[in-house]
Amino acid sequence: MDHQLVGLMETAPKPGGDVPHKKNKLQSKRKKPRRYWEEEETSPTAAGASPGPSRSKKRKQELRPRRPKNTHIQKKSRISKKPQVPRKSGERRNLVPQRTLSGAQDPFPGPAPVPVEAALKFRRIDKSKKLLHSKSKTRSRLEVADAEEEETSVRAARSELLLAEEPGFLEGDDGEDTAKIRQADIVEAVDIASAAKHFDLNLRQFGPYRLNYSRTGRHLAFGGRRGHVAALDWVTKKLMCEINVIEAVRDIRFLHSEALLSVAQNRWLHIYDNQGIELHCIRRCDRITRLEFLPFHFLLATASETGFLTYLDVSVGKIVTALNARAGRLDVMTQNPYNAVIHLGHSNGTVSLWSPAVKEPLAKILCHRGGVRAVAVDSTGTYMATSGLDHQLKIFDLRGMFQPLSARTLPQGAGHLAFSQRGLLAAGMGDVVNIWAGQGKGSPPSLEQPYLTHRLSGHVHGLQFCPFEDVLGVGHNGGITSMLVPGAAEPNFDGLENNPYRSRKQRQEWEVKALLEKVPAELICLDPRALAEVDVVTLEQEKKERIERLGYDPEAKAPFQPKPKQKGRSSTASLVKRKRKVMDKEHRVRTLDKVRQSLEQQQHDQEKKTKPTGTRPSALDRFVR
Repeated sequence: MDHQLVGLMETAPKPGGDVPHKKNKLQSKRKKPRRYWEEEETSPTAAGASPGPSRSKKRKQELRPRRPKNTHIQKKSRISKKPQVPRKSGERRNLVPQRTLSGAQDPFPGPAPVPVEAALKFRRIDKSKKLLHSKSKTRSRLEVADAEEEETSVRAARSELLLAEEPGFLEGDDGEDTAKIRQADIVEAVDIASAAKHFDLNLRQFGPYRLNYSRTGRHLAFGGRRGHVAALDWVTKKLMCEINVIEAVRDIRFLHSEALLSVAQNRWLHIYDNQGIELHCIRRCDRITRLEFLPFHFLLATASETGFLTYLDVSVGKIVTALNARAGRLDVMTQNPYNAVIHLGHSNGTVSLWSPAVKEPLAKILCHRGGVRAVAVDSTGTYMATSGLDHQLKIFDLRGMFQPLSARTLPQGAGHLAFSQRGLLAAGMGDVVNIWAGQGKGSPPSLEQPYLTHRLSGHVHGLQFCPFEDVLGVGHNGGITSMLVPGAAEPNFDGLENNPYRSRKQRQEWEVKALLEKVPAELICLDPRALAEVDVVTLEQEKKERIERLGYDPEAKAPFQPKPKQKGRSSTASLVKRKRKVMDKEHRVRTLDKVRQSLEQQQHDQEKKTKPTGTRPSALDRFVR
């Protein structure tokens, strides 16, 4: 009875239709579930067609067409020289459109085109200068570098769209002079956050003051002539430190970060941290009048009363060099942000340019008939502004022959000058600050009409524009004044280089990276682009000296390659021996030919000098050669 029931259960059909029994699950093939983005297709057997490949294989063949072997596809540039016009449907018949998860097709496949003008703005390689005789390996390296540079310029042009901030200037009504607009009127017109950037610090007890902003533009340090030194976050007005060194402070500078502060006191140079604790006292730098810090070289340049220009490497704490300018007291100094060259103003009306790698000035420019009072260089390193005792304010072009572009006579003469990031020029004349504007960044300021004018409560003693903020910091006898100057600063900052909102951990990481990428002091020169060029004259001279030293040109022909021999006579030692034998023979032949030529020349010269004895000199001997 039990056996009959078992047989009936095995032969009985299962509910669900005429589906055959699955004997083995491994042999049966499961049906692949259809996704919602796949197109629904009819079964080939149901339509009466012959059985073919599955739907998944068809989709792979459609979306991933194979490329024939041994075909070279030329890499096209991503820069669009012409506006791209969509092709007709017949022309794109062979192209397979990209599918998305929703099943829609991208009407604009591929990366977005970049205009040529936007990409050329970020190019650094000059394609017009090429090596005439470059080897294949060198040529391939240059091609790879050119391709990488083109890709970088395209990416930079695309990322420029993310820079939402734009510079803006103060524009008056028809016939209105912007120089007559007061700071109180600007503060009333701007928003609350911008109005808070205008303030006055009344510090008459310890003035006059010198001030300096950090590279991020977030911190401000100032020092008074009577020993008052302070540093603060001027945006939030949070005081970092405040001390009195009980000694005259002549200048003050932040180092590579806001955590270190250098103060030029009456006798020596002192280094403090952001808590006001003295870290170092450098007695080799004494009687200092001006300070300048080179951020990419980690060099602190000091000018002293004794006429010495000293470079101190703050990363290792050693003096790189001390140069004697031979021009007396040095109290006018600035740096060129483009090439890190130091500009010194002298009492004879000249401005000298210095580099730590050269003991003599790189150039000397005669600027004024009297002594030079102030010097400033713009952020692009193109223009230099100078003022002298002759009450002249001049702007020079540093790219060519250092000729003056424009000049203006001031009633009192400017004692302090400063350039902004976008080319605005500020001049301090007594208790008045005048600001001149140009056409934009990279253009010289126009000295015809001032852009803004402001009167202070004391004589100006220091000027500096705040980076990435439309603010001009002025140090005077009465304290510190923060002026609003619309359109002075660069509106967009590089977060990887100078981030005003960086944390303590980010500052530490940036400091390590900057130390690893420190530029040696020996590379400071007038034209930094010359470091990447090939010195053809020196190369040819070295090649000529090598030929004279060896007696032959080793690159004249291909070296000797011995033919292979059998029976073990083509070992490495035998090949080297045969090469050396042939080389010695050629060298011997060249040496003999050279000696033979020199002997023939000496014999010929001796025959000319010797004359036959017993013959009288003739008047025609002068024509004998």
